[in-house]
Amino acid sequence: MKLWRYEHLCDERIYEKFIDDKRNITTILGSVFIHENPYSTLKPDNISPNYDNLKFVYEWNNNYLCIMKIRLFTTILLLFPAITYFLPGIALGQDINYLDSLDSTIKNRSLYINAQYAYIHDVKQQLEILDISAGQQYQVYQNLFYAFKTFNCDSAFYYAEKKLKIAETLQKQDWIDESKLHLSSVFYIIGMYKEAFDLLNTLDKSRLTDYLKVQYYNNYKEIYAYYSATNNVYVRQYKRVSNLYRDTLLSVLSPETNHYRIVYAEKLTEEGKLSEAEKILNNALSRIQYKKQEFAVLNYALACVYREKGDIESAKMYFAVSADTDIRNAIKENAAMQALAILMYEAGDLNRAYEYIKCSLEDAIFCNARLRTIEISQIFPIIDTAYQEKIIEQKNQMKRNFLLTCVLSFFLIIAVGYVYRQMKKLAITRKELHTINLKISNLNNQLLAANDRLKKTNHRLFETNLLKEEYIGHFLDLCSAYIDKLESYRKMLFKKASASQWEALHSTLKSKDFIDAELKALYDHFDNIFLHLYPNFIEEFNQLLMEEERFVLKQGELLNPELRIFALIRLGINDSYKIAAFLHYSASTIYNYRTKVRNKAAVPRDDFENLVMKIGAFPYEKP
Repeated sequence: MKLWRYEHLCDERIYEKFIDDKRNITTILGSVFIHENPYSTLKPDNISPNYDNLKFVYEWNNNYLCIMKIRLFTTILLLFPAITYFLPGIALGQDINYLDSLDSTIKNRSLYINAQYAYIHDVKQQLEILDISAGQQYQVYQNLFYAFKTFNCDSAFYYAEKKLKIAETLQKQDWIDESKLHLSSVFYIIGMYKEAFDLLNTLDKSRLTDYLKVQYYNNYKEIYAYYSATNNVYVRQYKRVSNLYRDTLLSVLSPETNHYRIVYAEKLTEEGKLSEAEKILNNALSRIQYKKQEFAVLNYALACVYREKGDIESAKMYFAVSADTDIRNAIKENAAMQALAILMYEAGDLNRAYEYIKCSLEDAIFCNARLRTIEISQIFPIIDTAYQEKIIEQKNQMKRNFLLTCVLSFFLIIAVGYVYRQMKKLAITRKELHTINLKISNLNNQLLAANDRLKKTNHRLFETNLLKEEYIGHFLDLCSAYIDKLESYRKMLFKKASASQWEALHSTLKSKDFIDAELKALYDHFDNIFLHLYPNFIEEFNQLLMEEERFVLKQGELLNPELRIFALIRLGINDSYKIAAFLHYSASTIYNYRTKVRNKAAVPRDDFENLVMKIGAFPYEKP
């Protein structure tokens, strides 16, 4: 049943590009697990959840030899039932590497599903190209059809209809025939056999190209094969018709293609010519690129041959490789996993059988593959029942182990009581030593705290002294400069008075230009001194504010009024009246400025000014 996927392999160019693009996307993603695919429109709710491994941690910590001996003995007694129970499972768990590889691939299958979604998204992006022609749209829809055909039949049906409408609009007969063949191939997968037959009957096979004839006969072969698997009354009749179409398909296929080899090997297997079929498939498998989609089908076909020969181990290996390749290529319509689950069930490995059949059922439901769902639903209850019986047996064994553990725990309690009596006297001594150690520790903590406070005090004194030295020097320079300016101002007034320039003198005394100029010079002088002492003040102050509320100074501006207020606060001048007197503002204006800036803080408002006081603080060595 799996062979239907190769009807489109005749178009090697499209298929090779499809597979290579998928492989590239998987490589780019690496080991990144994407839990939700933002590009998906299919809402893949059937992805298997991750199951956490149960870990048992058993830790013993004791300092005395007698206790270690007793606990070692009791530990051996306690672990003996668990060892007895799990030892067969450990021996059974030594599976061949190919099964371990498949198990790992199943756990990581969300990676390959998301790689498929990423590829599909990239293909869909081509539809957003401006001025894309109808012919180009057809090719994009065809690529999407191939991407979805073995992944989600509903979406494959959607894009097959899309390209059929374009083909009918363009009146390209080859494209119309091809689209109808693609639609029919989706119909029989989802169980719409009548619709598939009706659609194929509208085709005139005499006008079909060789490539389309391959798809035409392949579709008929698969429809009758699928229908025979779901119809128990006329199974032989429909199977015989399917075989006739298979012979016709072989007549139009090139013997040099793997499609021909696969179909011919299927025919030889049914005729009992297993060695010849095995030889053909092995020859084809040796020349195929590893992990390609065609690689999975060849492995599946070869596994079927080995299963017919009775070589179950080889059959399991090839089924596992095929299933592993299907998962890596995000192929949901597959039969290898289902077949492998049955073999694992027959081999007694119920854990793997249950996981494989569950994974196969999830894939079939996700893909909406009706035949696969029916087949799996027939075998799933059998495997599930056996698996549940095993779980019940394990629970019963755990109950028996629990009872044995209770008995051993009773003896352990007696041993612990004996040890407790021996340790009681020692515990008293240890308690006294502990009390003394606590007192010593408290004294050490007090000394460390006192030392820390002393270092903080020294740090504050150091910073204060440094500020005093800086400001005394600047204050002396400022006083000297102001004396010179006052002397110049006095001489200028004296000259005007001596020259009886009373109106000029009155105008000069009435004007505030001198005061404003001196205030501006004072503020510039203050800004330069302050930023010299705290060069990173503006950057650190902005870090305390919300990003959209941070101050951006104008060209040539050192500090604005708000920054100047908090610069004074950083220098220890916290009184609004003193700040107002220095800046020649009213106290209410200063209060409003402070409140407005606190409201912009990215930190708690109550801590804002305390954090401002710590800006540019000189570091001190902590204990």
